[in-house]
Amino acid sequence: MRKYELVALFPSEEELFRQGKEAVVAELAKEGAHDVKEEDMGDRILAYPIKKRDRGHYILFRMDYDPQKIIPAERAFKLNPNLLKYLFVRAEA
Repeated sequence: MRKYELVALFPSEEELFRQGKEAVVAELAKEGAHDVKEEDMGDRILAYPIKKRDRGHYILFRMDYDPQKIIPAERAFKLNPNLLKYLFVRAEA
């Protein structure tokens, strides 16, 4: 297990945001993420439109995660219409 950070961008509409966040949390739990911490970074105006949206809601997830599970999680994230963008990075310990 290594420490990772995931920044996820969701639509700013409340229902779509809730559905997207629940799907990401469920996927992380399914793939075995431990010690998941969430930091709500808020609703912001985007620098450029993403999937025809001008606003987005950011969440930062910090977790212990198996590096081999990142690829399956990213595949699931690509299929989620309520997740506009995401970025996994290895956090410094």
